[in-house]
Amino acid sequence: MQASIPATDGYPLRGRVWRHSDSDPQRPVVIVNPATSVRCDYYARFADYLHRQGFDVVCYDYRGIGGSRPASLRGFHASWLDWGRLDFEGVLRWSAARFPGQPLQVVAHSVGGFLIGLAPSCGQVQRVFSMGAQFAHWRDYDRQRRLGMLFKWHVAMPTLSRLFGYFPAKRLGWMEDTPTGVVRDWTHRSPRFEDAYRRGPQAMPATERKTLAEGFAHLHGATLALSITDDEFGTRAAIERLLAYYRNSPRQHLRLPPQALGFEAIGHFAFFHSRFQDSLWPIALRWLRDGRVDDSLSVYLVKEPQHQPVTC
Repeated sequence: MQASIPATDGYPLRGRVWRHSDSDPQRPVVIVNPATSVRCDYYARFADYLHRQGFDVVCYDYRGIGGSRPASLRGFHASWLDWGRLDFEGVLRWSAARFPGQPLQVVAHSVGGFLIGLAPSCGQVQRVFSMGAQFAHWRDYDRQRRLGMLFKWHVAMPTLSRLFGYFPAKRLGWMEDTPTGVVRDWTHRSPRFEDAYRRGPQAMPATERKTLAEGFAHLHGATLALSITDDEFGTRAAIERLLAYYRNSPRQHLRLPPQALGFEAIGHFAFFHSRFQDSLWPIALRWLRDGRVDDSLSVYLVKEPQHQPVTC
């Protein structure tokens, strides 16, 4: 079912909803937070799978992306802060109102796991499953591919964004066209995301930056962070950097080599392909349903995550 979901500032977000006909206060509602500039349609097969397994599911496009894109992206303001504080927050509130009393859970891909902590109501989230969740600090990129990624994402992307007034990613076959504010957030150089707001058009006082970072502590629901060893974005350093912000969430990091499941490669995006329905998807299902990791995979849990202290 198609849905129009208002962000907290009233911006209309295009979404899709998979809802059971009967009302059940015990049935979790899973909100799917997409990766940067990936349409929510990409997650439709996975959402349908969760629905068949007994969940209600909500997926949506961030402002400026897919069905939530305006007629022109030139001069259109949208940033990661907007996606978290306004868009995801709006979807959280809408879901709580449309599914009263039902537990709220989140499946988050890439930057979608970062956006959770920006939403003031993230404390309502009961459980999180994330795939490759991080906020694109360049030093965390896979060492073997870092130079190429730096050129692609930190040279070509911002340069083209300045020329066109947005990033014309679809012409390059990279992803959805992307607002310049998101490009600016992606390409900042600090290992701490809040440092991107020390100066420039989104500059904040130190106290506000501190409050921004501390908001991640509002999440008390348990998190399973899945990373794949051939994911050039979701390296161990990247996953642990983000997990450190969620200091009040009971966190587990499951780091899987593709070969453990009989595959040569998986990478950053393929988890949501239907060919992994019988291998990878049950990992998310068990976590969302039971809050558990299968015993056969426990050897791949990072036993003592080296969380970096969150200080401002």
